[in-house]
Amino acid sequence: MCFSPEGDLIGGLVVTAIGVDACYHLRGRPEYRLIAPFPILLGLHQIDETFVWWQLQGHVPHALGVVAMWIYLLFAFVALPTLVPTMVLLLEPRGRRRVIAPFLALGVVTSALLLETMLSGHPSAKLGSYHVAYSIGLQHGVVIIGLYILATCGSMLASGLRNVVWFGAVNLVAVIVLARLCANGFASLWCFYAALASGAIALHLRFAKARKVPVAV
Repeated sequence: MCFSPEGDLIGGLVVTAIGVDACYHLRGRPEYRLIAPFPILLGLHQIDETFVWWQLQGHVPHALGVVAMWIYLLFAFVALPTLVPTMVLLLEPRGRRRVIAPFLALGVVTSALLLETMLSGHPSAKLGSYHVAYSIGLQHGVVIIGLYILATCGSMLASGLRNVVWFGAVNLVAVIVLARLCANGFASLWCFYAALASGAIALHLRFAKARKVPVAV
């Protein structure tokens, strides 16, 4: 778990390696072209937070820590609400993609709202109890976070693929539990989700079969 900079660094390296393994098993399945490298992004995201920790502890220059914080928050709050429904959309057969499209649209709106909040506010990070506590000055936070969860978890729950639905349900429970346990440390503690997601993705790519494409006669 990411309860320290060392935990973030080691966890990030492990998750990145899992992502490399997932990409290795991508062969012949273009519908997974965004999902396979996703663990690599999650792993690099955790490694990036290591520098946030180190800056808060006085081990690296302040400017480096601020850049690392912005990278961390942009990925967590701006990229993910759009990226997750996009990955689900690409997994679906073309006839079902219209079901996921509204979640993608919602994700784009959520990403835009969170980006505007970050650019107009003063994002900050401070050391908490075994986590980094982030703040972006979010107003109407319950509504925005609700939209975030609907775009990400909702898109998975609306999928026509059973494995994706199950993963969406597990992720929804994890989000609720983490949010209740530590609201201000949620963005940091989500590294547990990163490891879980990476392991599930790697296993799925190892054992899932390529989608059959009808051959014209």
